[in-house]
Amino acid sequence: MKEQWQILTPDKETVRHLCEALKCHPVTAGVLVNRNLSSFADAQAFIHAALKNLRSPFGIKDMDRAVRRIHAAIVRKEKIHIFGDYDVDGISATVLLYEFLRAAGGLVDYYVPHRVSEGYGLREKHIHDYVAPNHYQLLITVDCGISSHKAAIAAKQAGIDLIITDHHQVPETLPDAFAVINPKRTDCTAGFDDAAGVGVVYFVLICLRKYLRDMGFWMDRPEPNLKNACDLVALGTVADIVPLTGENRILTKIGLEVINAGLRPGIQALLSAAAVRDPVASEDDISYRLAPRLNAAGRIDHAQCAIELLTTRDSAQARTIADTLNGMNAKRQSIEKDILKQIRDRLPLSYPDLTQRPAIILSDTRWHEGVLGIVAAKLADRYYRPVILISTRNGAGKGSARSIPGFNLYEGLKLTENYLESFGGHARAAGLSIKRENISGFTREFEAIVKAQTELSAFIPVLTIDQELSFDQISPRLADELEKLQPFGEGTPEPLFMSRNLKVTYSQLIGNAHRRMSLMQPGAKTDQVISAIQFNVDTGCAFPEYLEKIAYRLRWNRWNGKKTMQMLIEAICPKETA
Repeated sequence: MKEQWQILTPDKETVRHLCEALKCHPVTAGVLVNRNLSSFADAQAFIHAALKNLRSPFGIKDMDRAVRRIHAAIVRKEKIHIFGDYDVDGISATVLLYEFLRAAGGLVDYYVPHRVSEGYGLREKHIHDYVAPNHYQLLITVDCGISSHKAAIAAKQAGIDLIITDHHQVPETLPDAFAVINPKRTDCTAGFDDAAGVGVVYFVLICLRKYLRDMGFWMDRPEPNLKNACDLVALGTVADIVPLTGENRILTKIGLEVINAGLRPGIQALLSAAAVRDPVASEDDISYRLAPRLNAAGRIDHAQCAIELLTTRDSAQARTIADTLNGMNAKRQSIEKDILKQIRDRLPLSYPDLTQRPAIILSDTRWHEGVLGIVAAKLADRYYRPVILISTRNGAGKGSARSIPGFNLYEGLKLTENYLESFGGHARAAGLSIKRENISGFTREFEAIVKAQTELSAFIPVLTIDQELSFDQISPRLADELEKLQPFGEGTPEPLFMSRNLKVTYSQLIGNAHRRMSLMQPGAKTDQVISAIQFNVDTGCAFPEYLEKIAYRLRWNRWNGKKTMQMLIEAICPKETA
């Protein structure tokens, strides 16, 4: 899709004042103002994110009720069961709660369902077949449960107290549980709506640890170190693509520090298996190296493997499990590549008028439902419209959906729920189940809803440029200051810049998919040459010697103990020749 380039114009006086207050590069000040961080205090809190700046989570609805019940279960030695989800958010939340309750002496274990054979979420079957027969008295969900109405009734009938911790969109009626902790509840005004599932669990543990302290519980045992558990929060928060603002940003920043301190053998082994060579792991490493491998367990086999990796304290065992996850990820990539090719071959036949269609909805009996979310995300990014892919290989349809900023996927599915067996998720990502005979009707109605609710401009991707830079403005100081603004993510994007009238002094394809180059700007006051790289390039045509403009992110590239400034190019406009 051809992007629209939009250059932001922060107020010059505000930028100047912030630049003077922070004693920073003017470009850095402009980036902060573009993110609505106009005051010295706000900018300082953003740059120096710290746990002390976390707001109190004690006001989250049902928090006090849940904390008292968990305390009772611990001291009475009741059997506690954790039910989690199979993605990185659910896995990390499961491990976080499990390790804390074990440290507190709780009689606790966990279960994560099989993605293909069991599907998402807590169901009646889990209560009848496992929880009740094994005499659990307290059941806690993490990253799921908000739509498990039938399971909640089954648990209540079996005399099991159910505490739901979740962050997904809340249905009109809450499940009949002992406590429902979800900051998105309409009657919850605590302001933690953007938390990931693991973040919600972390807030529960902050409150639980404090309550146990007040009760004198820690007099004869060490308090669990919640700062050291932020590595798990960072994993789930970044992987689930929730906004990296407020508490999410603080917990992710601290979590990355914990990851880089090397405290968890499983994460260190996975970084090594993923060939992360930078001395300092970043949020990109979570997104593109760690999360895909942890997710591969649940996609290809069972998430239990990923949980074992995160809980082991044995480095040798961690290396073995990490290698297994690496193999699963390679298999996942192969399956994904095959499905993506099938869809691209099929699109011209199924959607000859694709540019006029508001959504892409396809189904197939051959598709592995474990990877459809990744494929849907790639298609949504490429064609810039909502995408729903449905696998019908086991009879019933199981689908994954991804959207664009201009369309709320969850609300769209809600309007078509008469065609669906179940659904859940967020504005940008969702899952659903549907009978095969309902797919065609669902497709027609969903497309009509997207068309009615979405402006035409929403189907044109926008490159939001922080500032146009000349090469004179680019310096090691600027690269250093931009690096201090990490972590970047949803809601706090990495700065994107633009430069014009560039000459390509060197260009070479690497790996048949990426292009490394050196660029200079004729007419600039300095003659500096800056290295650049562009990923997933079109190799079918000759690369031009001159570029009209480029959009890029400025980073340090570290290799063999050295660092050089590098442009990570997002988009290129070649200079037209007569």
